Amino acid sequence: MNLSIFFEPLNEDIFAPLNKPRTLGSYISRFVSKFPDWRSADIAILGVNETRGRNSEEQSEPSTTEAPARLVRRKLYSLNKGSGRCQLVDLGNLRPGITLEDTYLRLKEIVEVLISHNTIPVIIGGSQDLEYGQFMGYEHLDRVVNMVTVDSSVDMTEDTLAPPNKKQLRQILMHEPNYLFSLGQIGYQSYLVEPEVMGTFEKMHFEAYRVGEVHRNVQEMEPVVRVADLLTFDISAIRHQDAPACEPVNPFGLTGEEACQICWYAGLNDTLTSLGIYEYNPELDERELTAMTVATMIWYFVEGFYHRKNETNFSSKHFTKYAVAFAEDNPDRMIFYKSKNSEKWWLEVEPLSSEKGSRIVPCSYEDYLQATKGEVPNRWILTQARIG
Repeated sequence: MNLSIFFEPLNEDIFAPLNKPRTLGSYISRFVSKFPDWRSADIAILGVNETRGRNSEEQSEPSTTEAPARLVRRKLYSLNKGSGRCQLVDLGNLRPGITLEDTYLRLKEIVEVLISHNTIPVIIGGSQDLEYGQFMGYEHLDRVVNMVTVDSSVDMTEDTLAPPNKKQLRQILMHEPNYLFSLGQIGYQSYLVEPEVMGTFEKMHFEAYRVGEVHRNVQEMEPVVRVADLLTFDISAIRHQDAPACEPVNPFGLTGEEACQICWYAGLNDTLTSLGIYEYNPELDERELTAMTVATMIWYFVEGFYHRKNETNFSSKHFTKYAVAFAEDNPDRMIFYKSKNSEKWWLEVEPLSSEKGSRIVPCSYEDYLQATKGEVPNRWILTQARIG
């Protein structure tokens, strides 16, 4: 498939000063005059200058403002390359569709093609409703998928007058065919979320973590991220001090370090195949601080990717299996697996129905300790409820 017809080439002049030895800019193949060989790349960067989803009223013409990816690229390509491999390409900026829905479908097609060839798209948006197009790119897999979103609010409002970037999660939940198995939310702030929205989360047995829970122990977010096939990140989840170029302005939120830690976890995740970073507005980035924050997040994602362990064979000698009794008078056991290489933990969850198979899901050491005390981890309860 000729992907180049969907993209606008980049202006090489803005990258000329960045092609210094050892910087990412000197290693990444970019679409300037010739479209890069994306099939041989591990990761493909693409910008999407689509912001119509921020408006309540229908807007027929796509945005003519500066593409959000431009400043991010300048910061990212000036960073030093890590110690490992670096097979990255920059496909340029996706041409917006005639309508917002057309852009969703274009993004869907791009994501679908890239992940089918084992190339991870890193999307720099644009309004966060674009994650709907990112999600639709998984429809062809013919299996259920897991999604994690990092956001200060939960974009699932029923308000018909709300802009698309405040209700795209509802679109995802109602999408047919339905192939979403789990949805995780990291960093939400209670006073920004409608109570009925969290009620929907509970009814569907989804995981949600307040920003305070991230502050207390960001490491507990690792198993949450490790379950994801796709991860989306709304920049407004980061406090204004570290990422001011987004709306609405919020004095509270994740720190820049926590955002980078989450992206590092995403890169390490053997099953994650796409990353979307949305809601960056370059017009509000006077000192280009937010561009630097986003660039550093992507840098950590890339570094994490090149440190993947490919830990998927739980019957191999690289794992230790633990069987924990539910109770003294209960013959059933809760099964845990621990990697000897990374020391990460997984939990085997039996279904309620004998007709369905068990699932092995990421967990934390804290889940194991909880089980040894005779308590059933909440992650086990939620997963079993979703399996049925």
